Formats: sequence, structure tokens, C-alpha cells
Amino acid sequence: MSLINKQVQPFKAQAFHNGKFVEITEQSLKGKWSVLIFMPAAFTFNCPTEVEDAADHYEEFQKLGAEVYVVTTDTHFSHKVWHEVSPAVGKAKFPLVGDPTHQLTRQFDVHIDEEGLALRGTFIINPEGVIKTAEIHDNAIARDVKETLRKLKAAKYVAEHPGEVCPAKWNEGAKTIAPSLDLVGKI
Repeated sequence: MSLINKQVQPFKAQAFHNGKFVEITEQSLKGKWSVLIFMPAAFTFNCPTEVEDAADHYEEFQKLGAEVYVVTTDTHFSHKVWHEVSPAVGKAKFPLVGDPTHQLTRQFDVHIDEEGLALRGTFIINPEGVIKTAEIHDNAIARDVKETLRKLKAAKYVAEHPGEVCPAKWNEGAKTIAPSLDLVGKI
């Protein structure tokens, strides 16, 4: 069953954020766009490259009114140490969310039961707490956050422009499509 256009269900998790432990809930996602980036675990090999990629583009997410949350199946204590010892992860200014109970990985359908880890999942959530995009990768395939930014811009655009859709390879400023009977068979 697809998670698209479903409301994020209640949850409670601890995160390491800007030198402090903070609580993150579904209410934390309300009122702004949110990007949840699931990773298998701290101290793995691909994960720091993805955290660094998100950190290098964090200002762009902020300009779009979005918060980034990196989620692994570790504890927030592990995230504190990961942030302190990894130069790549140390760049993160967004919450590093611990999910040792697997509540979030199960809710977002990225949990690997036999390993107790998460798949690489990326979810864009609107300010009302509704999931608008979902992308799930095998753990050997790291993501490119530029594509997440493109999808966030597209999700924001269609939310602000009802009746328009963003075609393939759409980028900010490009033409959109206003679906109509007149376009059927002409694209």
C-alpha cells in the first residue's frame, strides 16, 4: 500500500541537533515542508556521504522553508558521537533522529526485519503532515540530494498552483502542464 497522500502517524523519537538532545514528533513536521532521509545505521560507509550531501545543500532546503531529518535505527547517543567523530556528519545542522524501536522505519515501510536496519528512503512531507513523495533504495545505492531538492520544489509548486502538474525533468522556472481534454493525445 502506498504512503503517498497519507498523513504521518503519531510518533516520538529522540534526536541529536545542534549540540543538544531534542524530541521529534509528528507535530515537529507540521507547519513547514519536511524531508525525512532514512539511512541504515550510523558509522556505515555510504551514510556519511549522504549526510554530507544533505549538509552541503541544507541552506537551499532552509530557503525553501523545509527542515531535513536524517533517521537511522541507532540511538540519539550514537548520533552525538557520529557527529563528533565523522568530519562529513559533523557538517549536519539538521536533526539526526534515532529510531532504535523501529517505530519510524516501520511506519515509513523502510524497515529490514532480518537486519534491524532501514533501507535508504526519502520522503517529502507537506506542512499539513501529508507524505507527497517517497523514494526507496537498496542500501548499496546512495542518493543525490539535488534530486530531492528538485522534487521538493515540484511538490511546493503544485501545492501552490492547483490544476498544474510538473512534467518529467521539470526544474524550477520550467513550463508546467495544465491538464485538459484538449491535451489528450497531443503530448
